[in-house]
Amino acid sequence: MEFTIKNSQEAIDLENKYGAHNYHPLPVVLSKGKGAKVWDVEGNEYFDFLSAYSAVNQGHSHPHILKALTAQAEKLTLTSRAFYNDVLGQYEEFVSKFFGFDKVLPMNTGAEAVETAIKLCRKWAYEKRGIPEDQAQIIVCDGNFHGRTTTIISFSNDPVAYENFGPYTPGFIRIPYNDLEALEAALGQDNVAGFLVEPIQGEAGVFVPDEGYLASASALCTKYNSLFIADEVQTGIARTGKLLAVDHENVKPDVLILGKALSGGVYPVSAVLANNPVMEVIQPGQHGSTYGGNPLACAVAVAALEVVQDEKLAERAEALGQQFRKRLTDFIATQDLVLKVRGKGLMNAILINDSEDSTTAWDLCVAFKENGLLAKPTHGNIIRFAPPLVMTAEQIDACCDIIEKTIAAFTKK
Repeated sequence: MEFTIKNSQEAIDLENKYGAHNYHPLPVVLSKGKGAKVWDVEGNEYFDFLSAYSAVNQGHSHPHILKALTAQAEKLTLTSRAFYNDVLGQYEEFVSKFFGFDKVLPMNTGAEAVETAIKLCRKWAYEKRGIPEDQAQIIVCDGNFHGRTTTIISFSNDPVAYENFGPYTPGFIRIPYNDLEALEAALGQDNVAGFLVEPIQGEAGVFVPDEGYLASASALCTKYNSLFIADEVQTGIARTGKLLAVDHENVKPDVLILGKALSGGVYPVSAVLANNPVMEVIQPGQHGSTYGGNPLACAVAVAALEVVQDEKLAERAEALGQQFRKRLTDFIATQDLVLKVRGKGLMNAILINDSEDSTTAWDLCVAFKENGLLAKPTHGNIIRFAPPLVMTAEQIDACCDIIEKTIAAFTKK
């Protein structure tokens, strides 16, 4: 089949007619991407300030990753785990040493990796902690976003995510984010096996916890013999100015969850990493995936991590993030539409002076698009800014020019 879309409206109409309406995209139809930029069907150029929700940290169509993809695709793409293949073991050694763990359990998507971590935590609780079977509890936070599977939405407090999808999976205790007193009180309850947390809450609007929160939370988990489980699907792989967001506080999680930029946006790859005392509870037949650890994914993930290391993307994200926040902080002091800028590295957001149920953030993103920059609201009054980490300082300044010009000219409806 040859793809022959004539214009953007034709593509939008096809999606609306034949696709489930489970997304509400910005009205732009992209057909090409390179580095920090994308182009639509009509050839209009945009700065990408979403990076596929931080999956494209290494930039669109990175040549090193594409070279690994095509070379492996010409040899072997999938065997399932019914057999060994000559790439998986090398990948497992590389990624385990890269992040400093004994073992990795490879999966495909972020939500699958979160589900894997939940299963791993529960099994560890029964077999290593001696928690009675079916009694393990895992602490989570208000405002969390760990995916959209039935189990994960069971501990969401976002009605859009959970309403009319019950009955819900038990076994979770929800507490306020960034609240150490609430965490310790929850850890003191019976049969608590772990604490699952995003180091920075992305979907909730780039909420950055107080300095010291992650280190103290990890220490509390150690005190109460519960696993500290870091969901770095969105915050990991250099996005926040360190390889991992927990690295800002020198925290080593008991279980690390990765996805998105683990492949540079080229192919679905996710992973759960842990040391032997935790990972060894999983035995043959107890968990798996047909595509998990396939040769193509392994080759792509190694190349994606090499780009992060070789191009010093964490250091670049740190420097560019400071530049970006300084520009916008100075600008918002001169107007009253944007209340604040917050973030870490190149994971940032602006808070709009309007209610959550307004359309202001959406309307502003449409205006950004008209001026050559693509971003997406996460609520009615928050817009995330997460460009590819391969951006230059000059490009960041150009993007700040677009953002400032658009906000200055914007009128709320």
